[in-house]
Amino acid sequence: MKEFAEDRLMRALHDEHAAALWSYALHLTSGDRVRAEDVVQETLLRAWRNAKVLDQSEGSARGWLFTVARRIAIDDWRASEAHPEVVTGRPPETAVTDGTERAVQGWLVAEALAELSPRHRDVLVLCYFQGYSVADAAKRLGVAEGTIKSRTHYALRALRLILEERGVTQ
Repeated sequence: MKEFAEDRLMRALHDEHAAALWSYALHLTSGDRVRAEDVVQETLLRAWRNAKVLDQSEGSARGWLFTVARRIAIDDWRASEAHPEVVTGRPPETAVTDGTERAVQGWLVAEALAELSPRHRDVLVLCYFQGYSVADAAKRLGVAEGTIKSRTHYALRALRLILEERGVTQ
């Protein structure tokens, strides 16, 4: 019996406020009829879920509906601003991998490596480019493994700073 009463109250709420709510939602969405329909539908769904709104004896249901519609429109606007939709008549271009990007990156890194001290450059070349382990690089350079780890850390930091100065990284 309660469901029947809620159904009647919801119909009465719709009949009394839907036209004004539609007009308000259309204004909120700058005339976008589809978005306005979504706002009205979501507003009425929230009203149906909130039994207090169906019982209009405590105050104006229209004020509550308009407030909810406004909040929904604002939330939709914020979501669309965060993730703007790009509409185009053509599919996006497929990326062509011709090796140019990789070659330019290699050139920039090689130039930056040339600016490092020989100790830093040697440890990066051995560990990153030639694939030596820390132990093997330590043996090859005649230093302790801890020294290799320390030099690697500072060499990478210096390399990053050089690349940042050139605007390659952020």
